[in-house]
Amino acid sequence: MILVHEPEAACRTRLAAEGFPPERIVEISSYLAQSTDIEPEFDAIAAECGRRGIDFLPVELDDAAQAFAGRDPGSTLVWTLTDGIAYFRGGAAPALTRLHALPTFGADDTLFALCQDKFRSGAVLAALGLPVPAAGLARAGEWIVPPPQSSAGYFVKPNRLGAKIGIWPDSHCGSADEALTLSRRIFEHYRDDAIVQPYVAGRNVRASFLAVDPAADNRALGVALVDSGADFQTMSDSLSLYGETGEAAQAAGTRSEPSLEPLARSQPLADAAIRRIAGVLMDGLGLRDVFSADFRVDADDTVHLLEFEVCPGLPCFDFRDYCRRQWGLLLPEAIAEAAARRLSDALPQPTLAMHTGV
Repeated sequence: MILVHEPEAACRTRLAAEGFPPERIVEISSYLAQSTDIEPEFDAIAAECGRRGIDFLPVELDDAAQAFAGRDPGSTLVWTLTDGIAYFRGGAAPALTRLHALPTFGADDTLFALCQDKFRSGAVLAALGLPVPAAGLARAGEWIVPPPQSSAGYFVKPNRLGAKIGIWPDSHCGSADEALTLSRRIFEHYRDDAIVQPYVAGRNVRASFLAVDPAADNRALGVALVDSGADFQTMSDSLSLYGETGEAAQAAGTRSEPSLEPLARSQPLADAAIRRIAGVLMDGLGLRDVFSADFRVDADDTVHLLEFEVCPGLPCFDFRDYCRRQWGLLLPEAIAEAAARRLSDALPQPTLAMHTGV
């Protein structure tokens, strides 16, 4: 099993060459923090793979083409850890597997592009009949597509950046004019458009999925309330949790993880609705193997789908929690088991007790 990852350092080098200032480089490259965070576990993943009769090869993205060359499609599985087509380049990995006719773990390579453009992604999700907030698009203080009117104000964030990059405490603003001002700041900082959506109230929910069992369906989804003590998480919250900046925050004693609680405990109807939405994402959009999605859930069980990721942060606290609750496995065990079950039907198939997670 080849795990392809894009390091923060490689991204920083590219961004510096493109003229981004140091502070913006740190912020943008933080999206790749899971590459930093998973490297200390490579030995544990290799050991778990070895116990299941397979080899584990972590490969940096820049070395992927060479690593794929000459591989036997019948005995190779490629797992891409990071996505991206704009600021990040992970989407090149599944495209390279297509060139080399290698099987992949995860979504079709076209989705690696779609999920990193929130405006286009939202249009596709809406076409599938899913409950995504309507959106406008602004560039440097000018409307490309005006948003619908909203009495609750607007939420403004970069269109092609994730991991809370470009989300500040004032990203929930009161008017369209304020939203344009925020789009100006986003363009100045990141050279990106801003997606502008009517603000939706509710609690933040993360849905996580890993098909440790190849037959797993939306019943294996982990649906958890994410409580950070605020209405929404910001870029500074994210920076304090992951990657190199997260390591510094942990050393300084300023790192604080949000709490997680299975949604089904308090809102079973909303939990069921999210599982139905996940079923549409899997059947209609082609999500498979590993993914996550973010939601807002009202007290009346109204569900709003915000976005999905084809490369969820595997070493993040929420995904580790999911692996423990749903599969009863630590992260290295879950990765190795999922890969081993794909690589060979002849491998021993230990029985896994699927946890309810509630």
